[in-house]
Amino acid sequence: MKTKNTTISYPAGSTSKKVGFLERLSYANFDFSGQLISTIVGSYLMYYFTDVALIPIAAAGTILLIARVGDAVMTPFWGMAIDLTHSKYGKARPYFLWLSIPYIAAAILLFWTPGLDTHGKILYCTIVYLIYGAFFLGINAPITTILPLLTSNPDQRVVLNSWRLVGSNLGVFVVNSLTLPLVAFFGKGNDIKGFRIFVIIFAILCLAGQLFSFFHVRERVIVPNSERVTLGRSIHAMKNNWPWFIIVLANFLFWIAQQGRQQSMVYYFTYYFNNKSLVTLFNSISIIQVVGVIAIPFFNRFMSKNRIWIMGLVGAVLGQFIIMLSGLNLTGTIIGWLIANVGSGIAVSMPFAMLGSAVDYGEWKNGVNAAGILTTIGSSFCISMGQGLAGVLNGKVMSFFGYVANHAQTAQALSGIKISFHWITIIGYGIAIIPLLMYQKYEKMEPKITSDLSKTRK
Repeated sequence: MKTKNTTISYPAGSTSKKVGFLERLSYANFDFSGQLISTIVGSYLMYYFTDVALIPIAAAGTILLIARVGDAVMTPFWGMAIDLTHSKYGKARPYFLWLSIPYIAAAILLFWTPGLDTHGKILYCTIVYLIYGAFFLGINAPITTILPLLTSNPDQRVVLNSWRLVGSNLGVFVVNSLTLPLVAFFGKGNDIKGFRIFVIIFAILCLAGQLFSFFHVRERVIVPNSERVTLGRSIHAMKNNWPWFIIVLANFLFWIAQQGRQQSMVYYFTYYFNNKSLVTLFNSISIIQVVGVIAIPFFNRFMSKNRIWIMGLVGAVLGQFIIMLSGLNLTGTIIGWLIANVGSGIAVSMPFAMLGSAVDYGEWKNGVNAAGILTTIGSSFCISMGQGLAGVLNGKVMSFFGYVANHAQTAQALSGIKISFHWITIIGYGIAIIPLLMYQKYEKMEPKITSDLSKTRK
């Protein structure tokens, strides 16, 4: 990382000019490629720990929580590192080059559990997961941070973010459609071997995609005095930055619900429906989220961004209620799943589009553009901590109700699985709506803020 005063060469033209097709595609590919690894971890690591590596479910949940505490420590570091970076590649862009190989190496080791006893496996998985989490933050944070550096136009940011989330959903679809079938194919009855081979293949694809996108995006927005954004000044950018606090809180609650749903669905269909193949089917159906993502620029023509976000959360809650009330009725469960995923597809997109405006607000109000730390906490931190808290909640609930891996579950254990899948999800999505009710007035200020900053930056 270079922090000395070096002249950065930016492409000519307005910072608000329309971003071309190849660059939109490349920005989308950042998240598509990243999901080839992060979705395996987010959707299947808990299952891998408990049913493949045979780690007790309570211990598995604790591992996830410890790793998330590690993320809490690392998040400000990565955010500040991006803010201090002043390289020939820009501020956020170089991290895709620097961290791609360490990131995929950590992911491979995470699914390479050696033949140790239970205590040895718990220690190994905890250490490697901490390392993986650090690199995940480092390579995931720039995806959001780079958005306000690609263009200063809020509408262009919404469009770019929709491209990104389409790429993300396609990556999730590919992983969730192929994980269990390919693990079974490669492992031929040995899931440890199957996961190892599968993760290696997808890690290589992830690396190739990240490097392709690195070479086809450019940072255009020149941030004054970016090399002097210390931790103290970054914290100053948070002072009275209420739109940022609202986005962070709502996004954090959303990811608890989102990851809780994703982690527990494997257990729900495997043990409640007693049909493991439904996991792949329902994960594949999740591609319907793209419909919600694509519709966001259309909704944004006549709806504010925070209302679109609230609409998505309401849809996710409604869909989950339908699934719960459907019981073992597969048709009703599919209908509820479709509605829930369109809603969550909208909801997952909005904070990434809105964080750029919160960064602008901090620069406008406090004179500090701390894009790195503000977007890192608002995105990667929320995702990681949401995943960790969802994991420990699911683990504690299922353990309390008597879950035993690879066995037919008792009625009590099934109740714990249903609580994890339904109520953690519904409550998380529902509470996330509350802070968003206060965001509207800040969104109305965006045109003035954009205009004032364009003069300041010149």
